[in-house]
Amino acid sequence: MPKKHKILVVDDQKHIVRLVQITLEKAGYEVVTAYDGIEALEAVEKDPPDLIVLDVMMPRMDGFEVLQRLQADPRFQRIPVVMLTAKAQDADIWRGWASGVSSYLVKPFNPRELLTFVQRILQSLEEPPPDQEQVWEV
Repeated sequence: MPKKHKILVVDDQKHIVRLVQITLEKAGYEVVTAYDGIEALEAVEKDPPDLIVLDVMMPRMDGFEVLQRLQADPRFQRIPVVMLTAKAQDADIWRGWASGVSSYLVKPFNPRELLTFVQRILQSLEEPPPDQEQVWEV
């Protein structure tokens, strides 16, 4: 039986967390939730998820700082992050990509689109690396 992927959903808006949680749980994922950046880091430290869905604008610590701290820690820097935020300016989107997010979705969002991104990212983690080109000596 395949491993059930665990996803951490982080947003200070409870209705967004609930919508994402229901969407992902219906697709068979285990979902853990946090409502600000500090809670997110504590959850990752306690039991690292396979993927994080992360808001940017949150109290106590924003999503970009969470991302920066995760990437500074060798234990967590490979966890894929999907930014899910209302910050839709080109500069914000660029900052997200430059910070190393796996995907950047703008609110309001389509839950199916989020699910598609999550599935693709997790599937790519399971795929074996392509074989290196074989060089034959003659």
